[in-house]
Amino acid sequence: MTYLGIIGPAQMIIILIAVFLGIIPTIIALIDILKSKFNGNDKIVWILVVLFLNLLGAILYFTIGRKQKQTN
Repeated sequence: MTYLGIIGPAQMIIILIAVFLGIIPTIIALIDILKSKFNGNDKIVWILVVLFLNLLGAILYFTIGRKQKQTN
């Protein structure tokens, strides 16, 4: 008899790895945004982008947003 919806140990490990790989870049991006200085409302905009788009937002920040930081 097949039980639908039951997740085995191997599937649980794969799910946890996928979740952590998605969360870690988001957390790193948020920390970098909070520690950096930006012009105007750019900091708030990048925080919202990373929070709402998660992994995609972190990738966008690392490719585009880092160039917008103020250099003192």
